[in-house]
Amino acid sequence: MTIRAVTFDLWDTIVDDDSDEPKRAAKGLRSKRDERRHLVWEALNTVEPIDLEAVVQAYDVADAASNVVWKENHINWTVDQRLRVILMGLKKTLPADTMAKLIEDTGRMEVDIPPDAIDGIKEALENLSGRYKLCIVSDAIVTPGTGLRDLLELYDLKKYFDGFAFSDEVGHSKPHKSMFDSAAEQLGVELDEIVHIGDRDHNDVKGPHAIGAKAILFTATRADDRDITTADAICDHHKDLAATIDTLAAG
Repeated sequence: MTIRAVTFDLWDTIVDDDSDEPKRAAKGLRSKRDERRHLVWEALNTVEPIDLEAVVQAYDVADAASNVVWKENHINWTVDQRLRVILMGLKKTLPADTMAKLIEDTGRMEVDIPPDAIDGIKEALENLSGRYKLCIVSDAIVTPGTGLRDLLELYDLKKYFDGFAFSDEVGHSKPHKSMFDSAAEQLGVELDEIVHIGDRDHNDVKGPHAIGAKAILFTATRADDRDITTADAICDHHKDLAATIDTLAAG
């Protein structure tokens, strides 16, 4: 097998998930969880008063349902879909312009106050981009693919990628085969010519293995699956990533 392409998870592989929370706290802002619920409450209050606790409860129920759909059916609800489920639970509707603003504000939170890029990622991408085709293969949980592209652009990383497979645009989430099919099609490679990098064994290792690709477990910010992984290799820091991939490519 020849490795011609490298695909990357985004959360806890390229950016440090939730490293934006201390930034929010330092600015005196609510946590992302609380702010998302507060945004819905504020939007509904422009129509008629509603109790915050009722909104929180409806949001929590929608999140739980979303997680079931995500884990069992490999589908991420878009921000629009998630918010409509919440409103349905509350038996409420919003004017079109208010709804559009709520969707935008919810989806921009991790762009306006971004999580940090993981140390060494830029150097690793510079090393790899001239020798392999690169693509993002990532779930878009609350921030849509458009926002995730903006996040990559913010750290001057977007230019290294030849393709993007985000779950809200593909229609499925990892480990569904269509995510990797999208990457392979965009890059013009076969599935067994891909090595995928990510931090979750179920999504980022078992998923690629099921379609004949290689997988590297990345553990710099999240090492929960290190002891159970069936990955072809483990990488603890981006400074070692290029050599790890080259070793796999050499057989």
